[in-house]
Amino acid sequence: MEGAAEPGNLAGVRHIILVLSGKGGVGKSTVSTELALALRHAGKKVGILDVDLCGPSIPRMLGAQGRAVHQCDRGWAPVFLDREQSISLMSVGFLLEKPDEAVVWRGPKKNALIKQFVSDVAWGELDYLVVDTPPGTSDEHMAAIEALRPYQPLGALVVTTPQAVSVGDVRRELTFCRKTGLRVMGVVENMSGFTCPHCAECTSVFSRGGGEELAQLAGVPFLGSVPLDPALMRSLEEGHDFIQEFPGSPAFAALTSIAQKILDATPACLP
Repeated sequence: MEGAAEPGNLAGVRHIILVLSGKGGVGKSTVSTELALALRHAGKKVGILDVDLCGPSIPRMLGAQGRAVHQCDRGWAPVFLDREQSISLMSVGFLLEKPDEAVVWRGPKKNALIKQFVSDVAWGELDYLVVDTPPGTSDEHMAAIEALRPYQPLGALVVTTPQAVSVGDVRRELTFCRKTGLRVMGVVENMSGFTCPHCAECTSVFSRGGGEELAQLAGVPFLGSVPLDPALMRSLEEGHDFIQEFPGSPAFAALTSIAQKILDATPACLP
């Protein structure tokens, strides 16, 4: 599909944001999913590109498991999650015969699929494309950044949890961004305390403040802290729209605030 690899398939995408972390299990997919939903509820048209090839969890988080990817005249049509086609998704999860099938591929095959996702998915007109990446600074990250570089990504949103081990790994991710010339839009601290569903009191389970301190040391914006919230976890497990269903949740306030900071920063971040 060499014809689909021309700029046409991403020509209608205004802004590309990569969600990164040097550590697994910090909630990159959660942040990617909820950021996309928050931007959509702010009136934006959003796509999600899931390049976490070995752990494609976003289809489940958005209630899209079992959906099929179809060919169109410009390549692959993404999976649309609503009638208005205001949010769309592409993931390797849609290409597996069974949901529990393992992706046992060597680097070159993974890199080729990432490049194909970038070139061959017919996104149409989007305000934002959110790219959910695997943990670390691997070949897949390099493949994604190099494939997206011609389209001038807006930057990276870096996710950490509060504890020192996570912050140390994420510090290396910030170094990776500098070495690859990828602008860091800001740091998000996920799992920042547990919000009691009965009294709404927030308890610091994993300590607190590591993400904000990291952002200050690195000289990048701190976008906010997202608490552990049972309602958020349940929404992700069941594929529901947390932003729509739980506007009174502390996690809702945190996530929509982060999305608003992205919206506010977008004009200033343009090259």
